[in-house]
Amino acid sequence: MINMENINITKASGLKVPFNKGKLKQSLLRSGANSEQADEIVSEVMEMLVEGMSTRKIYKTAFRLLRNVSRPMAARYKLKRAIMELGPSGFPFELYVGELLKHKGYKTSVGEIVQGHCVKHEIDVIAEKDNHHFMIECKFHNRQGYLCDVKIPLYIQSRFLDVERQWKQLTGHAEKFHQGWIITNTRFTDDALQYGRCMGLNLAGWDYPKQNGLKDWIDGSGLHPVTCLTTLTQREKQQLLDKKIVLCKTMHHNQSVLQSIGINPPRLQKVMEECSALCEELSAKNFQSAKQHL
Repeated sequence: MINMENINITKASGLKVPFNKGKLKQSLLRSGANSEQADEIVSEVMEMLVEGMSTRKIYKTAFRLLRNVSRPMAARYKLKRAIMELGPSGFPFELYVGELLKHKGYKTSVGEIVQGHCVKHEIDVIAEKDNHHFMIECKFHNRQGYLCDVKIPLYIQSRFLDVERQWKQLTGHAEKFHQGWIITNTRFTDDALQYGRCMGLNLAGWDYPKQNGLKDWIDGSGLHPVTCLTTLTQREKQQLLDKKIVLCKTMHHNQSVLQSIGINPPRLQKVMEECSALCEELSAKNFQSAKQHL
């Protein structure tokens, strides 16, 4: 019998690592599968494993098996890839980041052109909360394995300093805390992280900082992108993005959004059921959060 601890799989970067069934099970549990369902899927995946198999093929197999159990679970399982489908331009990702920050209590604006001290700048997201004012650059990538290197925070820091100098001249801004942020759906190189920490930039990647990365923001908010939905085609998802609709929540109890892109019964009902299941999870999270603050 093959010892699965000796089976190496190939990541998107080309790096070969040992297959970790515990990590696969944990991702299935986070998607809402119970322990028995997760164990069954892990067992089926292990039966088809071969040396050097790509993580993409493993994901596709696990996703298909989970979708047979529950489409909403499969929608949550594909979250990372769903974020990568917020393209091909980076603008839907900027809108999505703006929505995540609104959920955190920030006042946001997306795609604004502001005057710096020297030149004008197009800022992906501007966020304000209390006495804090942030200039946010969103770095979107639609393929796995991409890393944001040190050139990105170097460039963003220079832009931020120009904008900050102008902001501080605005009425009421001299005493405000200003900061540049970079938010990406992938990861940063070590040099990029070191430079960001040194210069006081706030860097947020898919899983950085630990327990407060983009993945954690999404898990905490329950705000799923429309690209998560397994009942929509790629073309239909793109039509929604073209209309600047990035959240499943936007379609909850609002069938007209789906009807506007040509989805009619009986498919309409299936899409709404999946969308509602994801949004009911959001409502449950909000209810629990409210209870904790009573």
